[in-house]
Amino acid sequence: MTTVQLLDLHIDRAAQQVRRGDVVLPVSGLSWRLLECLLAHGTDVVAFDTLADQVWAPAVVGEDAISQRVKLLRQALGDDSRQPRYVRSVRGRGYQLGAPLQHSAPAPPQDRAPEPKRRWAWPATGVAAALVAVVAVIVAWPRSAPRSPADPVLQRAGYYAGIGQASNNDRAIVLYRQALQIDPDSAAARRGLARALAADACLFNGTREHAEEALVLAGQSLTAAPDDAVAFAARGYAHDCLGDMSRAMADYEQALRRDPQDERTRASLAYLQQEKGRLAQALQANLALKAPERVRFRDVQVARELELLGFTDAAARRHAHNFQLFPDNVFSNIAWPRSLLAMGEQGKARQALDQALARGTPHPELLRLQGELLLMDGDTQGAAQAFEHSRQLRPQQSMGQTLAGLYGAGTATPEWLTARLRALKEQADDGWSDTALERALLHQAQGDAGAAMADLHAAVDAGFRDAAWLRVSPLFAPLRSAAGWERLLARIDADVATQRAQVLSAPWRPDDLKGLSAAPATGTR
Repeated sequence: MTTVQLLDLHIDRAAQQVRRGDVVLPVSGLSWRLLECLLAHGTDVVAFDTLADQVWAPAVVGEDAISQRVKLLRQALGDDSRQPRYVRSVRGRGYQLGAPLQHSAPAPPQDRAPEPKRRWAWPATGVAAALVAVVAVIVAWPRSAPRSPADPVLQRAGYYAGIGQASNNDRAIVLYRQALQIDPDSAAARRGLARALAADACLFNGTREHAEEALVLAGQSLTAAPDDAVAFAARGYAHDCLGDMSRAMADYEQALRRDPQDERTRASLAYLQQEKGRLAQALQANLALKAPERVRFRDVQVARELELLGFTDAAARRHAHNFQLFPDNVFSNIAWPRSLLAMGEQGKARQALDQALARGTPHPELLRLQGELLLMDGDTQGAAQAFEHSRQLRPQQSMGQTLAGLYGAGTATPEWLTARLRALKEQADDGWSDTALERALLHQAQGDAGAAMADLHAAVDAGFRDAAWLRVSPLFAPLRSAAGWERLLARIDADVATQRAQVLSAPWRPDDLKGLSAAPATGTR
């Protein structure tokens, strides 16, 4: 049965969609595959091993990962784990549906005008007119896209790429390359490979060469099809992963002009708007997504935007929720301990960071955060090791090189500091504030507080808005007594207060912000 009823849920298996009445429930990705596996077994108990094999294979997962995914599925369905209606747990064995399936008529399409019925109409004016009508129908009849011999490989590659784990992304890369060998003209294979290569560089500590190859592949796709929205999005992502913010934003905007429904690209653009300091605009864009559950990092971005806007309590609730529910999301693993540190909760930040580091989502920012916390404890040697590990994880990143050099034994000589500043000056402006922050650290190490403060103002010009981090991070402790420090923070606070007021007066503001003050960083009712 392609359409079934589970109690009050209407499930369209062909469309991979779950509805309660007219409301589409956020069941997708692994949660959908888990539900589909349970549907296939009816009310039989599905063992943990069977679920691991049919939902996650060839990835290897344990019972904890399966239980966590069941929890997410129940949450999406509105199920109560204490009195489950849809998915029951059978202790020591596995899971089963909570009720027998019933056949259901297909649900009518939503949010679209009904398509005209196609029929063979024989006009009364005779056979000649009828033949004209036949020809017209044949010409207008939608043609399916020509199939490629690489399609089975492409489908499997897309499956692995969608899981969002490093090992599966590697499998996707291999399969996309195989698809291009089978069909060298496959646009889908070229775009998919570009996306997977860029993800390897961006998310999984891959090489810069992978992002550069992604850029070439996306460019080839656009040469062949200049209006290809997916290719623009892929090229934007490659630029994004290479650190070229202005080109990334331009390509994301081109993609959205051609395909306004591309929510993943809209969220990527919103992230860069956040990094440019346009916090209210980024928050509005993320909140406007129609299917946010399909965008892996959207909830993390919303929490971060609320945090930067000074809605501390609302942001903390979201960060804690994301940290609990998405243990395989590297950015939620970074965001929660970083947020705790910014709130002055050093002990809780250390505990959360220890959890994050044990989750198998390595990232330079996790190790830099570890270095900062160790500096606050007075453990300069441990901090130096953390910064060096961060550099080793992504040796091509400039900030990692600078932090490892500043805190490494005997590295930060006057000659080294001068050479680093010269290298940064020779770099083209990529639109990110990190370069200015890095220059500030180097000038601070030289003892030039005036130049360091000018660098921090340049970072604000580029979009930096994290005044809370500046106030607590040990990296800039020597500058806190410098002339102009308070003026710098006041500049950031004034801009954030303006954007904060815009959010509070907007009709799209989140419900948990109602009743809050526009004063900076109050965050309480």
